[in-house]
Amino acid sequence: MRRTGDLIVSIHDLPRRAGEMRPWAHTVVAPDDLGVQMIGVPEGSPIDCDLTLESAGEGVWVAGTAVATLAGECVRCLRTLEERRPFDVHELYYYPGRDAEEDALFVEHDQIDLEPALRAAIVLELPFAPLCRPDCAGLCPTCGADLNDDPGHAHDAAADPRWAALDTLAGDA
Repeated sequence: MRRTGDLIVSIHDLPRRAGEMRPWAHTVVAPDDLGVQMIGVPEGSPIDCDLTLESAGEGVWVAGTAVATLAGECVRCLRTLEERRPFDVHELYYYPGRDAEEDALFVEHDQIDLEPALRAAIVLELPFAPLCRPDCAGLCPTCGADLNDDPGHAHDAAADPRWAALDTLAGDA
């Protein structure tokens, strides 16, 4: 791994005795593609991390909170959404040579990469269909007017298309 960056954390000074802890509070830059289609954390925006790194028997347990600003669109009315909210981070990074599941994270060269843990904490908590408010009325299917701004919005009843030929005759008279 031996990468550099905001989300690569050295654990060289964290003793391997179970229960040893070290706080890690930093503001990091959001990586790209941290979201779903309608909402996510904008690339390059700040994420405030307040984490604790704890030696565990099998690795390093990372726990705490990451606070990020979400940006997106309401799926009903297409209004821009922006919300700053916390996300819980809980992840075990296994020491090399330990048996773990295929998708487990590992300590490599006395470093851990927090990006997968942040990505899991944030993306898995995002709403699949974000709303600007729970009772969002959406858009008028006929003209696209925002029904939140004009709840009494209405159109005349559409004429039956089978009678459309008569409308042309009425226009000639």
